Amino acid sequence: MKKLVVLGGGESGVGTAILAKKIGYQVFLSDFGAIKKEYKEKLNTYQIDWEENQHTESIILAADIVMKSPGIPDKVAIIQKLIQNGIQIVSEIEFASQQSNANVIAITGSNGKTTTTLLTHYIVEQAGLDAGLAGNIGMSYAEQVANTTRENYVLELSSFQLDGIINFRPHIAVLTNLSPDHLDRYHYNYQEYIAAKFRITMNQTADDYFIYDADDVEIQKWMATNQIKAKGLPFSLNKTFTEGAFLENGQMIVIINKIRFSMSIDDLALKGKHNLKNAMAGAMVAKLLHIQDEALRSSLTNFKGVEHRLEKVLKIQDVQYINDSKATNVNAVFFALDSMTTPTVWIVGGVDKGNDYQELMPLVREKVKAIVCLGVDNAKIIETFKDVVDDIFETTDINECVKIAHSFTVPGDTVLLSPACASFDLFTSYEDRGVKFKEAVHKL
Repeated sequence: MKKLVVLGGGESGVGTAILAKKIGYQVFLSDFGAIKKEYKEKLNTYQIDWEENQHTESIILAADIVMKSPGIPDKVAIIQKLIQNGIQIVSEIEFASQQSNANVIAITGSNGKTTTTLLTHYIVEQAGLDAGLAGNIGMSYAEQVANTTRENYVLELSSFQLDGIINFRPHIAVLTNLSPDHLDRYHYNYQEYIAAKFRITMNQTADDYFIYDADDVEIQKWMATNQIKAKGLPFSLNKTFTEGAFLENGQMIVIINKIRFSMSIDDLALKGKHNLKNAMAGAMVAKLLHIQDEALRSSLTNFKGVEHRLEKVLKIQDVQYINDSKATNVNAVFFALDSMTTPTVWIVGGVDKGNDYQELMPLVREKVKAIVCLGVDNAKIIETFKDVVDDIFETTDINECVKIAHSFTVPGDTVLLSPACASFDLFTSYEDRGVKFKEAVHKL
């Protein structure tokens, strides 16, 4: 009996353990930290051996194959030992995809991947097709493969998940855009991060499709010097194509296999330039799956958007409060500030991932009236913007933060939480930060 060791007792780790057990592996799960109660209960239900707060090397190094959770960096000692011992390390995505015959639509990108994934899944489901939603979102892909048979999967994939693939081959791959993110995991080398994102297409063949942003400079550069085997389908806000998605006279146009779909951008539920691109990507997937125009139009008109992504929370005394806690890098904040149409009090800060704030300078000059830093270390933010914005305050308390932001507003302003940083200095996740922000706004 083959031995599989799972490192990490979170959603993807436990899901992989369940799938491996079901297909006949001897399974052991090990987490260097504590495992949540709900996951322990699941492991016990499936009679899977596990340990927490330690890694027992003798058991781990006896594995035939190891599934590493995406949050564990390669530099960790146990991973280095596995590499030295020549033991194969895979991701949940790799392991689960080998056990499923479903048609896979895989979506990655520095920003917009969650919105594009949820929108695409919504379109596919609304059209009556059977589709699972997994990857970096919701219930683990592996557990769904273990317990259900799906015709399609829409997967949101991070660069960490793509690092662990070997043979994974999506039929349709989407790359929404590229901007510096997670550089701490890629030796502060942007090119390494870009290469990780492009792994999404590495196993595709001429029978597959690669949808990408043709306006993105880094994507253009990479594609000019690297071959992809899949059929490339571009989308753009300022170019036109004989095949792909583009703008024409206020209409979003999609042309695939000489079939043309058009829709007024005024009818799209999601507003803003970045969301127009997300809609283009979702619409191209829909047309590749032969979804009818009427069904596609209906989905694009009715889709509700994503929590913690430019989410309108409340209007108080004609001041709009917006929760964009999911904006954990500079590029996401650029989109957010670019979409502001009123004077903005900007809440920013957290765990910096190697950010260069300079590219935000023109937008901050134009739109931001005050900055409230919500983080443990705000020196870089303050240094960057101290000569541009007169009022900059610091706090580590979300309730105080919202009160300070509120004090700078007059009717017609916007308060925008768009942190540009990870949340782990003060919160458990960007979701936790967003929820606490919304609670604080409701207390005003």
